[in-house]
Amino acid sequence: MARPLEQDGAVYRRQDTNFWWMRYRDRTGILRKESTGVRDWQAAQKKLRERLQARDGNILDIVRKGEALNFGQWADFFLENYSKPPIREPKTHAANLRATLHLKRAFAARRLFDVTADDIELFLRERLCQRVRTKTTNGYNERGTVKPATVHQELRVLRRMLNVAVRKKLLPSNPCSSVEFPVAIKRLFKPHYVTWSEQQRIERHSPPHLRNIVRILTETGLRINKELLSMRKDQLDIANATVWIPDSKTENGVAEVPLTPIAVDAFHRQLSTAGPGDWLFPSPRTIGHLRSVKKVWRTALRKAQVSYFRIYDLRSTYATRLSAGGVADEWVVQLLRQGNSDVFKKYSQMKLAMKREALEKLNRRANEMLVSQAQSASVDGGFGTVLVQ
Repeated sequence: MARPLEQDGAVYRRQDTNFWWMRYRDRTGILRKESTGVRDWQAAQKKLRERLQARDGNILDIVRKGEALNFGQWADFFLENYSKPPIREPKTHAANLRATLHLKRAFAARRLFDVTADDIELFLRERLCQRVRTKTTNGYNERGTVKPATVHQELRVLRRMLNVAVRKKLLPSNPCSSVEFPVAIKRLFKPHYVTWSEQQRIERHSPPHLRNIVRILTETGLRINKELLSMRKDQLDIANATVWIPDSKTENGVAEVPLTPIAVDAFHRQLSTAGPGDWLFPSPRTIGHLRSVKKVWRTALRKAQVSYFRIYDLRSTYATRLSAGGVADEWVVQLLRQGNSDVFKKYSQMKLAMKREALEKLNRRANEMLVSQAQSASVDGGFGTVLVQ
């Protein structure tokens, strides 16, 4: 008869070290011996219990791999293999570098497995109290405190970094899932809806190429940098009123986009001013396409006396106008070329006038009426029928 395996391990001393050692058997019955790394007997017992719990949960190999890697090593590996172009855009990689710089200051020497949710929340609170430091020829200057949006971006990079570690089986779970951001961030990623009169006012104070950009974005929902500014002339099919997007932010973004008559007219105007090159929006200073319109966009808003908002919000304006026109949400998601329908909530906004129209349909005596007294009546310009007395 085979000898039964020991289910519980043991903590013991070795002559050549001051640390307590532990021995236990894994799920296959192999005896494992390793140092606990602590000199206190109670702490060594706790370490042994964690090993046994990881064995019973079938995550022992994950725990052992994570303990052998510190945070700084994993951060460098992440930046090298999951952040650089072409996997991510250059601007995204630059943002990851800035965020990782502060993350490594806090966690570089710690083991990846030892970073907990409490440690992350403490780091966020400390970062929110720090001041922005700028390097000059005379040294460093300190300005105001770090903005919550900056710290939130660092949390997003950390969450992404640890998600990859979980997928690579270096961590059993992501501690960021239990982290609550210390402060509320107002107006974070809140899109701005542009009214038609506001758009016309902006176009009147814009140069020709920016006027065409505004009309194209509000009529197609294209992404400004990745899809529109880098567009070549051969991507256009004016005869069939379509444009081909070969490279986008997501896989769903690679598609053929239909054009409205206003968008076709804007593309015609841009073709006449683009010149003989291959780019639809050529750069006046370099050989290539236009990289950014932030400066001219800010100037146009100031001249039009419109409060500043991101030009990317014209994409949310496109989605909102589709919804206001009665287009089904599923089709709006398809026209936005989004893979997740939940993202649609961020882009589409219900206009205040539409909400007021819905409130006019309230029947404040509906629960007092008998079924025989309720009749259906049409409503001019409304949503269909209401109950009348």
